[in-house]
Amino acid sequence: MNHIPTNKKDGLPTNWPVIGMLPALLKNHHRIHDCAVEVLEKTQLTFLVKGPWFSNMKLLGTVDPANVHHILSKNVGNYPRGSKFKEISEIFGDGIFTTDSKMWQYHRKMAQSVLAHPKFHEFLVEKVWEKIESGLIPLLDHASEQRLEIDLQDLFGMFLFDTISTVVMDYDPGSLSIDLPNLPFLKALHVLEEVVVYRYVVPTCVWKFQRWLGIGLEKKHKEAWKIIDDFIYGHISKRRAELMSKNSQSKACKVGYGLGVDLMAIYMDEARKRAEIGSNGDKFLRDTILAFLAAGRGPVGAALAWFFYLLTKNPHVLYKIKEELDTMTAQVRYHHTDDDITWNRYKILSRNFQDLKDKLIYLHAAVCEALRLYPPVPFNTRVPIESDTLPSGHKVESSMQIIFDMYAMGRMKSLWGQDCYEFKPERWILETGKIRFVPSHQFLAFSTGPRTCVGKNMALTMMKAATIVIISRYLIEPAQAHPVVPHASMILHMKQGFKVKVAAY
Repeated sequence: MNHIPTNKKDGLPTNWPVIGMLPALLKNHHRIHDCAVEVLEKTQLTFLVKGPWFSNMKLLGTVDPANVHHILSKNVGNYPRGSKFKEISEIFGDGIFTTDSKMWQYHRKMAQSVLAHPKFHEFLVEKVWEKIESGLIPLLDHASEQRLEIDLQDLFGMFLFDTISTVVMDYDPGSLSIDLPNLPFLKALHVLEEVVVYRYVVPTCVWKFQRWLGIGLEKKHKEAWKIIDDFIYGHISKRRAELMSKNSQSKACKVGYGLGVDLMAIYMDEARKRAEIGSNGDKFLRDTILAFLAAGRGPVGAALAWFFYLLTKNPHVLYKIKEELDTMTAQVRYHHTDDDITWNRYKILSRNFQDLKDKLIYLHAAVCEALRLYPPVPFNTRVPIESDTLPSGHKVESSMQIIFDMYAMGRMKSLWGQDCYEFKPERWILETGKIRFVPSHQFLAFSTGPRTCVGKNMALTMMKAATIVIISRYLIEPAQAHPVVPHASMILHMKQGFKVKVAAY
């Protein structure tokens, strides 16, 4: 706790006259999640942060599962995202992340109808494996042959960006290539992720003044916004022209007809419905596409990086995953009597991925355990419409903002036991060998209630596919003396990446 300006009696941030707890927030901005762990562990899972008196800043941080269930499920109507979240995340416009009520319901319904469709899942798996074969494997083989040090976090980000761009816009940026091209759009996404967290921990008047002056992060934010707009609007125009030239939009894109097309084409085909809810044509498309690109690239890429970091620190877990993969490989070989019996582990798992991915119990448990310790989206927020009393006894008012810190939640001994800092996939597995049920209001990696992440299965599919490939073909060796710490960002990236060397088997 020596990082935090504290009250000596209880070790908590001091609420100073006039300036409130602003000194603690500013001093710990770079380590805000670890600071939250320290504070919430001392305060029975809930703590009120007060800003300067003139800012009316009141943030109630909670990781109490009863409070989470009350806010995000039981009484969800009283706790929307709120206007402040929309203002802080203004770059996302009217996408699914920032909207409430009718607009959000439309986003949700549309996303569910597409992402849950069996044909879409087949389309996704096809594109994932295409990128693995054309991008991930060649780059890792090259790094292995040349004994190059690579940043695994960047590699995963590029893999996901190329894959999601193809699925969403029918466009492969080709970022995952040996020459590692410089893509301004990826850098712009990193900037907006960092800005969102910064705007939460400083008073609104401070970041707005910086925006007016055009300095600091707010200057970078403005530049990133233009890069993002130019990129997405350019592809909207290009895709519309392609669809019009093919004269196939209305037939091929109907959900349930074939769904072998990108999400942009599907949403363009829904223009009539968008008009009914008062959306603004290309602006609506831009906001929707940005939400898909940001959600598909950043969180999943960060989750994969932390997962492999944990595997390198816990080789016994890696060994057990390999054992499970070998068992599945042997079972497939046993049921094939033709030339398929000569397949190696990678070929068997890749060609039978659809059938095997949900049978890999230990792999699934290990992924869940990594998401518990390093949730890729580390916090969530809500604002009460009316005053309320939480199950913990804390009273909330409409002037408050409620923050759930999932990073801290996964490190609470009262929720996960004295061994909560350990990476133990076994905690997710029952004696029967099946996955243990953990309530979503305790394991918030994919949120809970009506706003549970609609892309959960999509994310797990991409994570498991990439993991199977790398574990089956390569040995990952972390760079010595390279610091790996969380970055204060909207996405829980590693601050200095994850530098490794790769050796092919």
